[in-house]
Amino acid sequence: MLVLHTASTFPRCFKTRTPRSHPCEPLLRRLEELWRKGCECWQPSRIPKYPQGCASPFLTPPRSPQGSVDCPNLEFEYGDADGHGAELAELYSYTEEPELSHNRRCFEEDFHTQVPHRRWLELDRAQQKAYVMRLLDGLEVVNRDKRLRVARAILYLAQGVFGDCDNEGDVLHWSRHNSFLLYQLGTFSAFLELLNMEIENSQACSSALRKPAISLADSTELRVLLSVMYLMVENIRVEQETDPPEWKTCRETFRMELSFPVHTEEPFALLLFTMVTKFCSGHAPHFPMRKVLLLLWKVLLFTLGGFEALQAMKVRRREELGLPPLPEDSIQVVRGMRAASPPTCAIELVEQQQQQPQQQQQKRGHRSRRPLMKQDSLDIYNERDPFKNDEGGVDEEENDDMDSGIEGELDLMERDAIIPAMPAQRLPIERVSFPKGLPWAPSFTCYDMEMDTETLIGLPRPIHESVKTLKQVRRVTAGSEKCHVNPFLFLLHFPLEVQETPCEVLYRAMLYNLPQYMIALLKILLAAAPTSKAKTDSINILADVLPEEMPITVLQSMKLGIDVNRHKEIIVKSISALLLLLLKHFKLNHIYQFEYVSQHLVFANCIPLILKFFNQNIMSYITAKNSISVLDYPHCTVCDLPELTAESLEAGDNNQFCWRNLFSCINLLRILNKLTKWKHSRTMRALLVLDAGGVYALKVKQAMMQLYVLKLLKIQTKYLGRQWRKSNMKTMSAIYQKVRHRMNDDWAYGNDIDARPWDFQAEECTLRANIEAFNSRRYDKPQDSEFAPVDNCLQSVLGQRLELPEDFHYSYELWLEREVFSQPIRWEELLHCQ
Repeated sequence: MLVLHTASTFPRCFKTRTPRSHPCEPLLRRLEELWRKGCECWQPSRIPKYPQGCASPFLTPPRSPQGSVDCPNLEFEYGDADGHGAELAELYSYTEEPELSHNRRCFEEDFHTQVPHRRWLELDRAQQKAYVMRLLDGLEVVNRDKRLRVARAILYLAQGVFGDCDNEGDVLHWSRHNSFLLYQLGTFSAFLELLNMEIENSQACSSALRKPAISLADSTELRVLLSVMYLMVENIRVEQETDPPEWKTCRETFRMELSFPVHTEEPFALLLFTMVTKFCSGHAPHFPMRKVLLLLWKVLLFTLGGFEALQAMKVRRREELGLPPLPEDSIQVVRGMRAASPPTCAIELVEQQQQQPQQQQQKRGHRSRRPLMKQDSLDIYNERDPFKNDEGGVDEEENDDMDSGIEGELDLMERDAIIPAMPAQRLPIERVSFPKGLPWAPSFTCYDMEMDTETLIGLPRPIHESVKTLKQVRRVTAGSEKCHVNPFLFLLHFPLEVQETPCEVLYRAMLYNLPQYMIALLKILLAAAPTSKAKTDSINILADVLPEEMPITVLQSMKLGIDVNRHKEIIVKSISALLLLLLKHFKLNHIYQFEYVSQHLVFANCIPLILKFFNQNIMSYITAKNSISVLDYPHCTVCDLPELTAESLEAGDNNQFCWRNLFSCINLLRILNKLTKWKHSRTMRALLVLDAGGVYALKVKQAMMQLYVLKLLKIQTKYLGRQWRKSNMKTMSAIYQKVRHRMNDDWAYGNDIDARPWDFQAEECTLRANIEAFNSRRYDKPQDSEFAPVDNCLQSVLGQRLELPEDFHYSYELWLEREVFSQPIRWEELLHCQ
């Protein structure tokens, strides 16, 4: 397909590649005028063919000073979750839309018998409490159908009594108001008891196992219960400036109730983990996994804390360990970064060279270029300095010819096909203010020394000053401090009386079944991945989205297809978010807790799974439009629904990108970074296949996603060899510009291309032994521990009765003769010992 140069590059192309006497010169000038006016309405077929021997200036790939035209800048702000309304909307599938009106009917039938001729919004707080208490009494009935109708009426309250509201804002307001009211009256505890009953309902499990196809009808009770609990958790979790003081008190009480077991012996999150493992084992295929995973993610986010709470906890923990404060907040630094221009792949560069006429290459008379391909710019400012004088275009061309190194072998015309040429008369360029220095504080990799890292006695004064400067700029994490602490002072720094934090309680509860939890989550993630294919042995995650009757029209099939894709995207989003939360909080609580979870994720093939996820057109995934905005909650409850057509469903919404998909991609990249950072065996085993996928992922123009892709590429550069670095110099420059520096790291020049994964297995074995010792010391019984109390009294030790074998009385004389009397006494060895 023929495409035109941009306005800034057209004049140069016109002057250098078109003869003055060319018959198409008037048309070209007219096209130049249209470019100047910003007109893009033209037909490629109208451009005349050039005579033989005359090169067309339009045969270069579509490019602009800001990068590729199909990779626009994505205005995305990373956070704990999406907007409040969007998070509530993702709880429901489009197949569940008729149940919204069913909930309303159940509420209105009961409400009008109890409070006739009144509306819920017209009742005062006392009357609302009285009615909710009557509803809670109805949950105690034996009849299952009556109990379900009462639960639906409570769900309608949690959904914001949308029948009495006029707009979406009112629905969200009354949903929060009713959620706090329901919690204050003990609704969450009542629904928790009902949830335990449904989990243990063997009749429902056996009925689901006998069915060839499971649908929404098999999980009705569970979906109602989980929906009420999710709405309460999400509405209470979100803080607003206008919240009254009693709501803030309720929020803290609810957080403590979810974090620490009160009525049961385990935290609420562990019950949800149990549901996940039960579903993946095949014993309960009717469990609505999307609602379970969304509720589990929001419970962890509420109890453990989001990224801002995590940053505050880091500051407190560093103060406790006596470490200097953090120089920056990672999330805030990334938000201030600018996305770089995506690189051009080597295949595209080859195509560009093939499009150049052979006669021009013969006229130049230069030697042919070697196969090594120069990578296109990751950043426009690396190629063109905006601070240079606008009249220096010719000088820049002359300077380009004097380049050395890799670019020195590119002649002028070859570079024209790779780098946009500088026009003779450029438009004014807006000056860009660059931050002074690099975005991150430099860090130093810790060297292991035998027991002593502080003594400087006898060293010259310059060494003292150097060490002082090093300590000022050195960045030490709390995790590395725990790993490098003196073992003799371990009990002083980290006593056996562990502080009971929500993270510590959760880890202790998950410890013995943690491998099963990680495997179950990764199984569901594999089934929801867009690149996975349906297999007979894979789990069915569509039980809570498929209707009882399958679609019979094209429109219904399109709607169900969008709903299924949206369903999978939401599952990927929730799993990636909760795994990242667990890793970050466990790493802050204790480094070995983080390493234990990481090892089981690696053993469960989490790294290949994430790489498989990125083995796709990642830009298409991020810009996917698997949503029908008119059917989203709460819009569908207060607005008249238009008639859906196949064209409207295919067009989708007008959003530039899908928030949840970009959020999931960044989370998965962050998880992959945490699993492979400083783990050479994991990098060598699985990460090297990210080379091509990583460069393609850089085409997404979002700063945070590019940062974590560059981090992954930095990890593996030393294993890719010098040739890869030569042909990807722009990527290397982007790594240097955006990723934190460790002054003694050899990522940019190290060459370990002959290394193998088993060369680093000793590190994994040592780490595993340390993790097992940590878990045994902290969570096993203290009788068998190496830190058990020792009896130092001589009389007490000699007076203890020892259990001897039965045959010892018959053979002790022989033992004395062999082991004591017959052994010579070597007095000189005793002197040497002294």
